[in-house]
Amino acid sequence: MKQAFFVFIGLLFFVSCKQDEKPIFVPRTISEVQISDFLEDSLLSIRAIDILDDKSLVFASNNGAYGLYSPIKRNWQISKQESTIDSVQLEFRSIAHTTTDFFMLSVGDPALLFKTGDQGNMNLVYLEEHPKVFYDAMAFWNDQEGIAIGDTTDSCLSIIVTRDGGKTWNKIPCSNLPKGIEGEGAFAASNTNISIVGDNTWIATTAGRIYSSKDKGVSWDVVQTPIIHEKETEGIYSLDFYDELNGYAIGGDYTNPDNNKANKISTIDGGKTWSLIAEGQNPGYRSCVQYIPNREGKELVTVGFKGIDYSNDGGNTWKNLSKEGFYTIRFLNDSVAYAAGQGRISKLNFR
Repeated sequence: MKQAFFVFIGLLFFVSCKQDEKPIFVPRTISEVQISDFLEDSLLSIRAIDILDDKSLVFASNNGAYGLYSPIKRNWQISKQESTIDSVQLEFRSIAHTTTDFFMLSVGDPALLFKTGDQGNMNLVYLEEHPKVFYDAMAFWNDQEGIAIGDTTDSCLSIIVTRDGGKTWNKIPCSNLPKGIEGEGAFAASNTNISIVGDNTWIATTAGRIYSSKDKGVSWDVVQTPIIHEKETEGIYSLDFYDELNGYAIGGDYTNPDNNKANKISTIDGGKTWSLIAEGQNPGYRSCVQYIPNREGKELVTVGFKGIDYSNDGGNTWKNLSKEGFYTIRFLNDSVAYAAGQGRISKLNFR
C-alpha cells in the first residue's frame, strides 16, 4: 500500500512538473507585409511616432505639425505648434508620453520641449540655447521620470531628465557622465536612440558607443561597439532591447545605404559586450529597428528609406519584405505596426 502511495505521489509530481514547463517557442515565417497609407501630406517628414495606452497613434514632425489618430473615431486631429521665438521654424523628431501627457522636443537651436497643457494646448516646459544644441530622442521610465538625449554641446553628451512628470527638466552635468568624445551625438532619424526596460536605459551614439544606466539615469557606463563609425554619417542609428539582456542595434551610413559591413550588432549580456551580427549580409543602412512584441526576442523588423526587413532568428539573418521606404516603426501587436516616413504614416500588416 505504501509503495502504491509513493508511486501515485511521484506521478503527480511528474505531471505537475510537465505542466509547469514552458512550451517550446517556434518563430513564425513572415513572408509579406501589406501597407496601407492613412495619413498623406507631401509637406511632412515624419520621424517620430508613438502609440498611447489607449492604442491611439501620435506623431510630431517638421513644420511644427503634430497629431493624434483615434482608432475609435477613426480620424485624425492635426495641429500646428507655433514657435515662442520669432523666426524659429519648429521641427520635431523626439516625442514621448505618460498616461496623462504628451511631449515633443524640437531639433536645433534653441531646443524647445512642449508638454500637454491644462487647456488642451501645448506648453513650453524646457528651453536650451546653444550653437550646437540638437536633441535626438526622448522616452519615459514611468509617469514621473523621463529622459531626452542630444548631441554634445560642451564636453559630454547632452542628457536631460525629469523627475516630476515632465513639468521641469534638468541637464545632467558632464561631471556625472562618462568622458565625451569630440562631436559625439546621436542621429535624430527615428526617435529610437534610447531603449528602456524597467529601470535600465541604453543610449546609442554617432561614435558607435552605447551608454547604459541601471538606475534611471543617475549613474552611467559606456562601451565602444564594433559598428562602423569613422565618418560623420556613420554610427548607430537605432537600438532596441527585448528584455534586460537581449538587445540589437543597427546603423551604417545613409550616404552609402547598400553597404552591409559592420552595421548590425547584438548583445546577450545587457549591453556589456556587443558583437557584429549578420556581417556582410543585407540589410545595409537602416534608420530603425524594433523587436516584435511577445515573440521571445527572436523576431525583429527594421526599416529605412531603402525598405522593410524581417528576422525570425534574433537578427542573424534577414528577409526583405518591401522596398517601400520609412523612417520609423512602432508595433501595435505582434502582427500590426505603424510606420512613418516622407509624407505619410502607414499601417503595416505582417503575414
